[in-house]
Amino acid sequence: MMANLLQWIRSIVFQIVLYTSMPVIGLIYLPWALVSRRGAYGAVHGFCRFARWAARVIVGLRSEIRGTPPQGAVMIAAKHQSFFDIIMIVSVTPHPRFIMKQELLRTPIVGWYSRQIGCIPVDRGKRGRAIAKLMEAVTEGRAEAGQLVIYPQGTRTAPGANLPYKIGTGLIYEELGQPCVPAGTNVGLFWPRGGVFRKPGLAVVEFLPQMPAGLPRDVFMARLQETVEACSNRLMAEAGYTAPAHPGS
Repeated sequence: MMANLLQWIRSIVFQIVLYTSMPVIGLIYLPWALVSRRGAYGAVHGFCRFARWAARVIVGLRSEIRGTPPQGAVMIAAKHQSFFDIIMIVSVTPHPRFIMKQELLRTPIVGWYSRQIGCIPVDRGKRGRAIAKLMEAVTEGRAEAGQLVIYPQGTRTAPGANLPYKIGTGLIYEELGQPCVPAGTNVGLFWPRGGVFRKPGLAVVEFLPQMPAGLPRDVFMARLQETVEACSNRLMAEAGYTAPAHPGS
């Protein structure tokens, strides 16, 4: 009981430290970020690396990157369980940018820096128009070197949840004509998609072998889902989690 209370206190302290550091780091890097995208990336990387350090020190949540973080122009298709998998991916990729909810651009600091590093906003509520606008934005930004991070399920997914992989991932893969690096994770076991409580443990993001450009869309989507889900389930099992059986499985 006392240990659980202490972990709650640590979790609250961590949240305060995390969200206080965001504007502080943003303001420190602002003069550089105003004149150079390198400055914007400096702020983003600085925040994410600080967040990983603070999670380990304050709440006992260690983090580990497995596999080889991509450095060139690729698409990263990753399992998304919480804000922490974003933090971990950004901390080790040189030029990440995201397909993100349009309303996030109105968030102070986060929205401005997202624009500076070339994130692509979409309105997920207007499905047909969102896909068209997304493809247009991806085409316009295709020449930019970097790692386009997408979440094939379109949202944060709780451990054990069985959400479909959205076809937009395959469309983007075809449009970009770039290799794809799948990534699995177990971070949702320790840092859930909602709430404040953070559990101690080892959060892992694993970059998997690169998938070549040019695969047929259906082949790509099937292989991507199988690869990412198998990796994530393995990482969660390694942390002591047993996924529930789904009907028909």
